[in-house]
Amino acid sequence: MPENTRIREFEATLPIGFTDEDGERQKRAVLRKMTGREEAILADKRNLKNGGKLVTELLASCLVRLGDRERNGTTARLVSSMYSVDRNYLLLKLRSITFGPELSASYTCPHCSEVVKTVENLDELPVKSLEEDDSAEEIKLELKDGYLDRDGQVHTAITLRLPTGADEEAVAPQIRQNPAEGKNCLLARCLKSLGDIPATRVDAIGTKIVSDLTLADRRQIDRAISQAAPGVNLIRTIECAACGNTFTSSLDLSRFLALE
Repeated sequence: MPENTRIREFEATLPIGFTDEDGERQKRAVLRKMTGREEAILADKRNLKNGGKLVTELLASCLVRLGDRERNGTTARLVSSMYSVDRNYLLLKLRSITFGPELSASYTCPHCSEVVKTVENLDELPVKSLEEDDSAEEIKLELKDGYLDRDGQVHTAITLRLPTGADEEAVAPQIRQNPAEGKNCLLARCLKSLGDIPATRVDAIGTKIVSDLTLADRRQIDRAISQAAPGVNLIRTIECAACGNTFTSSLDLSRFLALE
């Protein structure tokens, strides 16, 4: 390879992958660095109003290959249909190959309010991948309190699927107005079944079902999804030098697209 040749394409293995037309799971993706084209995508006001749409357009622009598909076959629709965990993984990879893996981060200690500043390495974040014989289609659990229907029956057996980019795009307006309501809409879209309630009724009143669940059940759902879902672990363990307290926090992404 000539000395002046620079690596412009980077391969990544998706935590879950997608199923192609032949029923085969495809997990290989090839990205290129962001350019001025992507800067325009980031600045587009239409994309700024919808975080899910922004991620879709950004990844679709930078993906050279996805599975066996060359760039001319990698459409925004395909990227939109991908699982959110795969999209988030690719977004972190895209940031790392463009600006480098180091990310300045700040965390506020809940005990003494001291701001802990550190540098995260995106390439060292732990990633849980789905094994070839595993399925990411469903997450099943038994709720502690359950949903009380109009006939007085309590339903506790719940089945959900993992969210996709299409889900993120659909609930973006609600999230902008009210993050809690947006989360309800997202969970409702991912709700596949609940006890003996007919599927058609679950689809019709999904948001009401999710809204009526107790906070204990909602936290149980959050934990189940977090434990079952593959993808990048964004939970960081931070030690406060000021008071010695150790706490956990989600990865600080406030400078995610800043050039370090």
